[in-house]
This record gives sequence, C-alpha cells and structure tokens, in this order.
Amino acid sequence: MSRSPLAPVRLDRRQLLKLGLGAGAAGLLPLGSLQASTLSTRARIVILGGGAAGMAMANRLSRRLDGARISLVEPREIHHYQPGWTLVASGVWQPDKTMRPNANFVPAGVDWVRQPAVGIDAEQRRISLADASVLEYDYLVVATGLQLNYHLIDGMSPDLVGTHGIGSVYASIEGATRTRDAIDAWLAKGGGKGLFTAAPTPVKCAGAPIKMTFTTLSRIRDTGRRDAFQLDYLTPGAGMFSQPWINDFLKQRFDDEGINRRHHYRLSAIDPAARQAEFTFVGPASEFTSHHELRQAEFGREGEMTEVVDYDFIHVVPPMSAPDFVRESDLIAHEGPFRGEWLDVDIHTLQHNRYPEVFGIGDVIGAPINKTAASVKAQAPVVEANLLAQMQEQPLPARYNGYTSCPLITDIGKAMLVEFGYDNDMDFLPSFPFIDPRDESWAAWVMKDRMLQPAYYAVLEGQA
Repeated sequence: MSRSPLAPVRLDRRQLLKLGLGAGAAGLLPLGSLQASTLSTRARIVILGGGAAGMAMANRLSRRLDGARISLVEPREIHHYQPGWTLVASGVWQPDKTMRPNANFVPAGVDWVRQPAVGIDAEQRRISLADASVLEYDYLVVATGLQLNYHLIDGMSPDLVGTHGIGSVYASIEGATRTRDAIDAWLAKGGGKGLFTAAPTPVKCAGAPIKMTFTTLSRIRDTGRRDAFQLDYLTPGAGMFSQPWINDFLKQRFDDEGINRRHHYRLSAIDPAARQAEFTFVGPASEFTSHHELRQAEFGREGEMTEVVDYDFIHVVPPMSAPDFVRESDLIAHEGPFRGEWLDVDIHTLQHNRYPEVFGIGDVIGAPINKTAASVKAQAPVVEANLLAQMQEQPLPARYNGYTSCPLITDIGKAMLVEFGYDNDMDFLPSFPFIDPRDESWAAWVMKDRMLQPAYYAVLEGQA
C-alpha cells in the first residue's frame, strides 16, 4: 500500500522555478541564466543516450545551434525518473509516478534514433547501431548512463529480484516494485535477518543502499517488533560515504540504531533457494569476525576469506561500469583509477582527454563522485558552453567543480540535504541557507518527496 505521512504540497514546476526551488530542491544548483546567443553550423552532432543527461543536452543544443544536424540515440519510449525508485521500493510512491513518455521531452528538429548503439569508432567518428546502420558525427556527446553488472555476483540475475527474499532498487521500476513486495513479505513474517549490501565500484545514487536501509528500518519500527529483526549493512570499504562528515554521521547513526556494520565485505555469490549469500572479505585479518561457515584462503598481510550468511531478506547492489560498447571503444580510460571501466574525460571541462570532439556527461564519465541527477544539472551548462567553444576553436570557458547531491533519507518523513563537490574534505556546498545539511529535517524530506521531480523535468527540458 502506498504510504506518505505528509499532507500534499501543491507546487507545480513553474512555481518551483519562480521560487528558486526547482534547482536546489534535493540538490540541484540554483538556476543560472540561460545563454540566448545561437551558433550557425552544419555540424553533425550525435548524443548517445536519452536519460537525464542526454535529454538535457538535446534540448540545450537544439536551442543554441542553428542549422546543426542533431541525432539523439535512445531506444526507449518511456523515460524513467530513477530518483523515485527508492520511494517506490519503500512503499511511499506508486510505480506509475516515475514514468513519462520520452516524446514529451525530445525537442522538435532533433532526429530521435530509436535504436541501441552497439559500437563507437572514435577514429572514424562513427556510431554503429543494433540494426547494422551507422551514424557519422562531427561532435559526440556520450550520455549513455551506466551498466548494471549483476552477472559479476555468482548466481545473481535481475530476474531474481522479488523472489527468494531478494530486493534491488537498481534493477528497474519493476524491480523496485518487487523489492517493495519482498520487504512486505519479510515484515509479514514478523522477524528475521536482513542484509543490505554495497558495491565495490562507483554506483549511481551512491546513497540509495543507505536510504533503503533507513526506510526499511522505519517500516520495521512501525510493526512494533524492532527487536525481532536483525539488520546488517555490509560494505566493501572502510567507509560508508565519500563526504567525511556524513561518513562519520552514518557510522554513528547505524551503531545507535543497532544496525550491524560489517566493513570490507563484498557480495560475491548468492544461493536464492537456500537464502544464503556469500561475501568475500578483503582486509586486515584483525577485522575479520565470523559466526558462520568459513572457507579460508591464504591470509597474508591483506587477507581474503569468504563467509556464507543466511538471510530472510537481502538488498543487492550490483557492480557497475560504463556500458560494454563504451568499454570496448577507444573512448574508455586507458590509465588511472577509471581504466577500462569509465569514459575518459577531463573531470572539470568534461571534454574527452584524447578526442577533443567528444564530451561526456552523467553516470558514464570517469570522475571521483557525481553519478546523480543533481550532477547532470551542474554538468549540462558546462558541456554546452565547452562544446560550442570547441566548435569555434576557442578556449573552453566552463569548469565543473564536481557538484553532486544526495537527499539522504534517514527515516520515512526525514532527510538530510547533502551537497558537496570534488573537495570532499572541505565544507558542504549548500543551495539553501535555511537548511542545515547536518540536520535531519521534514523540509529536506519534502524536497525529496515532492519537489525534486518537477525540477528534474525542468533539467530535461533544458530550462534549469
């Protein structure tokens, strides 16, 4: 059953933009002025991907470029508002609230290519499509999003979500709905063990596993049987969040709530029928503790062991990467921390490091943080300005500071508006002086629950 403890907040997108909330709500930057000048060009521009990043660029470039031949490669007819999937999985939203036709957002004059891209030839400036056709480009914007690699967890498939006590908010809107149902079934049992996992790779909306833990805890409290439920949070690293203050807050909060934190644990396999999960522990031997069957590998200074854990419910977060056809192209990073996994761009200009006619935006890029819709809002004007400058052989004028945001749900009805950039060890980057990013508040929850979605659609339309 859909649940929301709040009275409706009736603000439409126009009102939000007028108030200045349309950008800042749930972590989008305050509105800046849209440049009105246009550039006359016959350039062929291909935008790969029609998610938040690709659609925002299609709308921005269609207004700024006069005479350009812009192609948007996007096979899906439906646009999914993925920031709402955690609310669906938590029983707060209904699934249909997160879906709109892509036709609502594709601008006039843009050629919508309804085929998946399957290859990139960066030397020849050509895109291969699933129907064996080819698109040639003068300039390319890579906005493909990322790939969910469930197959890297032995025994796991997105088809399992909703069965055998398995949930995963990332799989799809259907998966988010089935995750809600799996949590419902666990709560109906009246007790048991829930495992909440994190991935060993960068992921989109890195706060989602934490949000799912907190919203599930909130629902457990409502049953009046908190002591009958055990919650374990298993993460492959020593930390829980990239921003140091929030990391410390979460560790303390989990401890206070009786959520068992287990660090250096990576989900490596799952046995759905037995409701068992295998975790690989990689870390200092002194930190390894177990109450279950062990299979030990050789322990050196940094050891590796596996532990099999029984569960009643498990929330699976798969490893993620750029899509295979991007990883197999010349555009993938060849060195550094993103080698072989993510698009190789300058993290400030968002221009490709080896192919100056290529720009990246959104989840696909190799950058320290920022796989969120809020990041897209901050990146889109940078890509727009720098692409136009590149087309005119001018210095790139815009720089991206790594801005990202996480409306971090800490309870159903409470959240924290966490905004920061590449300088994680510095202070927050708050959009609203009246919201303290260190406080859990109803106001931040309202921004997540009611205000982010219309602001997000304004970003897609290039209006914010």
